[in-house]
Amino acid sequence: MALLDEWRAKAYDTENNSRESLKKMWADYFEKEKDIYAELLKNPDEVVKGTVKELAEKYGVSIMYMTAFLDGIQESLKTPNPIETMEEDTEVSLAFDKEMLYRNMVDAKADWLYRLPAWDDIFDEEKRKELAKEAREMGTVKKPKKIYPNDPCPCGSGKKYKKCCGKPA
Repeated sequence: MALLDEWRAKAYDTENNSRESLKKMWADYFEKEKDIYAELLKNPDEVVKGTVKELAEKYGVSIMYMTAFLDGIQESLKTPNPIETMEEDTEVSLAFDKEMLYRNMVDAKADWLYRLPAWDDIFDEEKRKELAKEAREMGTVKKPKKIYPNDPCPCGSGKKYKKCCGKPA
């Protein structure tokens, strides 16, 4: 079984784990995740590479937590890792796009991550606000403005919509 499948089976197993034990495990994971991001953001342009096992050792976490971390950062990476088939000896990279990572953290509502002090050295406050706004808009479905029969036609003809593109066929 691939590491990601093992992690998901463990992290979402409500049959064999009590709600309280899962809650505790997730709280522990989020704390470790925060530490890894704090370390990565100290030097955001450094490309960190290694096997899953090596990175777990480097950041002082279990293989399962490193797997969860890799799953979480996957959408922010410059080059995706083979997350679905990954094993302990799989070579992975943590080269991330800073703007995408920040937006994804905001989108995930992970305030413990996007409020890390290290972001202050990467983006100024105005840039962080702009990225946060973009993240919120990414998931927002906007309805197009309704066109009424007497409105000018959006095709630019200068005619009323009902006499142009809105004319029944």
